[in-house]
Amino acid sequence: MIIKSQSPIKVYENVLYIVSTPIGNLKDITLRALEILKNSDFILCEDTRVSKNLLDRYEIKSKLISNHKFNEKKNVSKIIGYLKTEKIVSLISDAGTPAISDPGSVLVNQCVENNIRIYPIPGPSAVSAAVSISGFSDQFFFYGFFPEKKQQIEREFKKLSKLNSTLVFFASTKKINKVINELKHYFAGRKIVFCREITKLYEEFLREDIDKLELFKKDQKGELTVVISEISNKKNISQKLSESDIVKIKNMINEFTVKKIISKIRRGKNISKKEIYNYCISLKNEK
Repeated sequence: MIIKSQSPIKVYENVLYIVSTPIGNLKDITLRALEILKNSDFILCEDTRVSKNLLDRYEIKSKLISNHKFNEKKNVSKIIGYLKTEKIVSLISDAGTPAISDPGSVLVNQCVENNIRIYPIPGPSAVSAAVSISGFSDQFFFYGFFPEKKQQIEREFKKLSKLNSTLVFFASTKKINKVINELKHYFAGRKIVFCREITKLYEEFLREDIDKLELFKKDQKGELTVVISEISNKKNISQKLSESDIVKIKNMINEFTVKKIISKIRRGKNISKKEIYNYCISLKNEK
């Protein structure tokens, strides 16, 4: 079969293009994305130094404008002005698809209010890449970056743990250890994949049962895409109290309430509350 080449891509003026760029490997960019970027009068980007590497690779000379989370609101009126004078404007991020846990939504909403057309130029996405290799359900919920504060983490994880779908998060490698204990507590019985440096030379995919998670022993570079599996049917099969659990309960029985002991023993495990309760009561009755 002979595939005929398409006619030249038409580039529209008075349009904002949301252009996906590589998440690591610079070869992962579409022909259409290159065509749009080359024809753009202005390219909005997070970090001009990062974007210049990509543009230099493909000899794109369009003018770069810094547009990050600290100045995107300030930039809006100027960019809308460019679009109204029929300039071709593209928005990119440091990696992947703009406006998804990256700057962009402020400008997109202003374009909607000003009746300016917005066209997506699809391409690489760390979210879809990570889900595709996870082996988990293709029905997924993307949250974005983990919350910062412990109270927020616990509140959000409690809600998310009730969703029977694959869950996807972004995380800083420097902060991932802050959520390990909460992951084990709220998502016990599930599996997890940590995706690091996707499409790059040292890309890495770490698979583990959440119940067996341990703290990362060394600082890693970059960001992680974290994928948690849907709720397993096996979760309904309650684990039994282990010898170590029994020792822990005996050590705690005179110091903590039964409710507190149940909370501590069940963390990261799927042991029924009733089983722990009954054992605690039996110990109390022995006295």
